[in-house]
Amino acid sequence: MFRTPVVNSIVVAAALGLAAASAQAQGTVKIGVLLPMTGQQQSTGVQIAAAIRLYMAQNGDTVAGKKIEVIFKDDGAVPDNSKRLAQELIVNDKVNLLVGFGVTPAALAVAPLSAEAKVPQIVMAAGTSIITERSPYIVRTSFTLPQSTVIMANWALKNGIKKVVSMVSDYAPGIDAEGSFKDTFTKGGGQIVESMRIPLANPDFAPFLQRIRDIGPDTAFIYFPGTQAGIFAKQFAERGLGQSGIKVIGPGDLTDDDELNGLGDQMLGMITAHQYSALHDSPMNKAYVAAFKQANNFRPNFISLGGYDGMHVIYEALKKTGGKTDGDALLAAMKGMRWESPRGTISIDPDTRDIVQNIYMRKVEKVNGELYNVEFQTFEAVKDPMKSAKK
Repeated sequence: MFRTPVVNSIVVAAALGLAAASAQAQGTVKIGVLLPMTGQQQSTGVQIAAAIRLYMAQNGDTVAGKKIEVIFKDDGAVPDNSKRLAQELIVNDKVNLLVGFGVTPAALAVAPLSAEAKVPQIVMAAGTSIITERSPYIVRTSFTLPQSTVIMANWALKNGIKKVVSMVSDYAPGIDAEGSFKDTFTKGGGQIVESMRIPLANPDFAPFLQRIRDIGPDTAFIYFPGTQAGIFAKQFAERGLGQSGIKVIGPGDLTDDDELNGLGDQMLGMITAHQYSALHDSPMNKAYVAAFKQANNFRPNFISLGGYDGMHVIYEALKKTGGKTDGDALLAAMKGMRWESPRGTISIDPDTRDIVQNIYMRKVEKVNGELYNVEFQTFEAVKDPMKSAKK
């Protein structure tokens, strides 16, 4: 039977709402996890999935009298897949929460479904500032890129960096990183001599590296997601640009703990701003790293904390609601939540539903024969600067 787009929309919205309502009556809390377990962003999915499993191993699979059931789906970081799978999880599997979201387009594709079904959407990785504005049921436990890039710009201004080439991936997070760094850096008197945007799919860094060499800035500000950051950093060093005196700075994706050791000593000395290092000096983090390594045989990185802390938010919200799973009750319990994480003290901003967290300046150094991001300065309780600026 033919239906108009308006009728189709009403039918889908009704189905989503009925599915969500039905799920609330069950004795099991179902969590649908959408992650890229294949493709270019696979490392993001692997880290978050490992962190989710570790949290549950440490804290059990029953909360407030409810059994926790996790349903993993591989969306390959393809937004159309994310939307289709999210709809199936809500309507067919009757999930109470949707979590994961390795990239911004995936999070944005699912946001309307989250809003229609009143199902909380916990963003554990994607870092574009606007995400939480697309559904009142989104809570972020990862980061926003401006949290790191604004801190990086201010640090650069105070440390003699004056002439910068900016190079970012040509999609929403890269544009966020470029814009927030540039705005802060130029207002402080710094100069962006050229801004380059690189295609997200199968990037060829060679011509852009040559362009940096030709321009000869004192510093290159870099943002690339996932494994691309490490590939760029390695090629930068291999082509001798490090020896040319050009410094490389950026958010912590550039020196990701998951890949750092494999990139070799050419990474030594690189400075980044970020919310986590596997070497973060706290008893909780030391225990987290040891347990994560034992379970997975690889290091946790900053992405993993989005998954680990995301599960903490869910568990604690269920405790507050006494196991009640309707979206409004869970959201109310999550807003303003504050706790100690392996990355430091963090909280959920009750106004924006974004994470508030410390940002650390780090330098790559060799510690006990391994490469680590060694923290040397802390900026406490950083909110998303882009949303703060709007106020």
